[in-house]
Amino acid sequence: MVQTFLKVAQSQETQDTSSPPHVVEIVKTAIAKIRAEGDAAVREFSEKFDKWSPKSFRLTQEQIDASIAALPEQTVKDIKQVQANVRRFAEAQRSSLTDFEIETQPGVILGQKNVPIEKVGCYIPGGRYPLLASAHMTILTAKVAGCKKVIGCTPPILGEIPHASVAAMHLAGADEIYLLGGVQAVAAMAVGTETIDKVHFLAGPGNAFVAEAKRQLFGEVGIDLFAGPTELLILADAKARAHTVACDLLSQAEHGYDTPVILISTSEQLAMDAIAEVEKQLKTLRTADVASKSWADHGQVIVVSSLDEMYALADQFASEHVQVMTENPREALTKMSHYGALFLGEKTCTSYGDKCIGTNHVLPTRKAARFTGGLWVGKFLKTCSYQHVIDDEASGELGRLCGRAARAENFEGHARSGDVRAHLYLGDKVDWIQ
Repeated sequence: MVQTFLKVAQSQETQDTSSPPHVVEIVKTAIAKIRAEGDAAVREFSEKFDKWSPKSFRLTQEQIDASIAALPEQTVKDIKQVQANVRRFAEAQRSSLTDFEIETQPGVILGQKNVPIEKVGCYIPGGRYPLLASAHMTILTAKVAGCKKVIGCTPPILGEIPHASVAAMHLAGADEIYLLGGVQAVAAMAVGTETIDKVHFLAGPGNAFVAEAKRQLFGEVGIDLFAGPTELLILADAKARAHTVACDLLSQAEHGYDTPVILISTSEQLAMDAIAEVEKQLKTLRTADVASKSWADHGQVIVVSSLDEMYALADQFASEHVQVMTENPREALTKMSHYGALFLGEKTCTSYGDKCIGTNHVLPTRKAARFTGGLWVGKFLKTCSYQHVIDDEASGELGRLCGRAARAENFEGHARSGDVRAHLYLGDKVDWIQ
């Protein structure tokens, strides 16, 4: 594969998914304290990290209504429109998951049911970017799946209620909303306290401490993904517009200081023009303090000699978001295997997926796209099997097979369960049965 690097990342890229030792220890201590002291510990951490200690962390209906009323009418309309888009796609996903029952042989019935997880906790980040879109992706999707109880947590912002996030959480269908952030929110939902119900599954992005809390609590509860920094990979040929490519690279670079944004192109001219455009657009971008560092430390521009090489290299990156800006973008659907989500053609951009188009924006990072997809309705469902043998002969024959198969593995107890059925329904003589 012939590659020319026009820009290399200044910071060494790592796929290490472990957290720094100090983060691990802080989170471990906080979870243990919340497990032992419940609400008192939650309040202590909320006061320490968020300067927030209301009488109740759970928002009342009056507070929720006030948040919605505080927003411009257009903002509320936009939230509802985006959620309609997300709901439509999630409902299509749910309808694709069907229960079934088959008779594999006479008298042997096997079936499958998709059972919603009963209690789900969703974390909606705050801070520099209050990600109200995460409410659509987590809370709404869980409700479409049929989850009975969905709890939402989001941190206060500078000691105030984040009205847009609260509105999005409520309109998405949250059954309870708590103004809590960080480890204290995640741990409280996972282990339960006097006032916060213990959930069975956690979803939603967050900072390094939130991610580490989910890691440590995984197993006690389910989680959606181990999320790392946002990633963008753009694939472009000579017909792509440098201005648009640069704009889209920066749209993701503003997520954080450690965001990898990468361009692979079959055109050296397009690649050079895109680099120049990035530098030009950074001069007027309000989030340039973040985006410029991300671009400097983690940005890459690579030129390859053919489209096939471009797709092959893209699969090696296994990026979270892959934008395909080529003459025939749908070719990527058959040429590529490893990506979180594809955005095909100039008319489609990653920002649509992040904010409004309807597909879920909680996606695999750090090459996890090699083995998993992103958050979707199916993550909130347990696919469970059931069995029902209704024919005497079928049960007896399975009993004989079970006895032989189990004894080949030295499982005598299992074998005897089969022997009993062979004895009851086929009249087999079994020496251990008196």
